[in-house]
Order: sequence, then C-alpha cells, then structure tokens
Amino acid sequence: MTGFDAASFLRNLTELPGVYQMYDASGQLLYVGKARNLRQRLNSYRHLGHASRKTVRLVHRIAGIAWEVCPSEPAALLRENELLRTHRPRFNR
Repeated sequence: MTGFDAASFLRNLTELPGVYQMYDASGQLLYVGKARNLRQRLNSYRHLGHASRKTVRLVHRIAGIAWEVCPSEPAALLRENELLRTHRPRFNR
C-alpha cells in the first residue's frame, strides 16, 4: 500500500467492539477477527516482536482492512463466527 499512513488510520478508527477482515492485494480474504476495541486490536498488528511466524506472514500480505462495528462484544463474536463459517479464510485455519 503506497502512501498508507497506519498512525492516521488507527487514530481515526473507533474504539468500539466489532469484527475486522484483512485482504490481500487481489482482494482475497485472508483473516477475520473480532475485537472488544477495534483500534487497540488492529494497532497490535504493528508490533510483531513476539508474534508467531504465521502472524508475521499474514501482516506482510495485508493490502486492505475492512471492519464492522457491533453493538457488543458477544455480538462481535457471533458475527465473527458467521464470517468464518461462510468464508473460511486461509489464516484462520
């Protein structure tokens, strides 16, 4: 992503619960996750010091991120499960 400003992206991201989807450059869904606080969770991907090799590979493939705000953390968990069952992203296996 040329010109992507992660700090600005995160500063403008909500702190509400929700789900997020990470996509590669071809638009293929790589990963679905849920968060109690979307800003905090997505910010955690910027610091890979103790991350697994799988997480590092995922982060290097991300070309886009979409998110949905949910009314509560349990609602986010239900939505995440729905997306996982429907799409079966590679990095969620």
